[in-house]
Amino acid sequence: MRISQETSIMDSGFGILASYSYLDSALKAIEGLRKAGLKEITAYMPYPEHEVEHALGYGQSPVRVWALVGGLCGAAGGLAFTSWTSMDWPLVTGGKPILSIPAYIIIVFEMMVLFGALSTVIGLFINSRLPQVKPLVVYDPEFTAGKYGVYIKVAGDSKERAMQILEGQDPDKLQEHQVGDDHV
Repeated sequence: MRISQETSIMDSGFGILASYSYLDSALKAIEGLRKAGLKEITAYMPYPEHEVEHALGYGQSPVRVWALVGGLCGAAGGLAFTSWTSMDWPLVTGGKPILSIPAYIIIVFEMMVLFGALSTVIGLFINSRLPQVKPLVVYDPEFTAGKYGVYIKVAGDSKERAMQILEGQDPDKLQEHQVGDDHV
């Protein structure tokens, strides 16, 4: 699993990848990098960890807004569709009104659920930046076998500061490469 704080790619600079055996060390490294003002942090881990999301400073997921907007649009569309159908092809039975809201509730509800679910899936893919057509430049297979990784993109003088912070948490491995390289 990969969690990224920023998605912008720098044209020049360095990337530093630190591999840790323990989650606590990776969390302290992330918090230290954030306190130092470094923003372009990517965390790798074998399974989802909410502590890492908190350390990266994530707020609530914006996918819930996609679900709300999709549900409201679906409900409005369902109401508009059923109203238009009744007005365009009126079927007057027993003096009942042509626009009968209680009869439309089922269609409105179903459209709300359909559009809400579809927009949630679309929002999930967009906010997760999926599918990832470009392979990860920096990756270590150990991250799927229990290790934790912290990758930081740095430029200029912030490189030394980032190196000190990462080394301060006793990483198992520390690798450095030019941003834009094809491999580690």
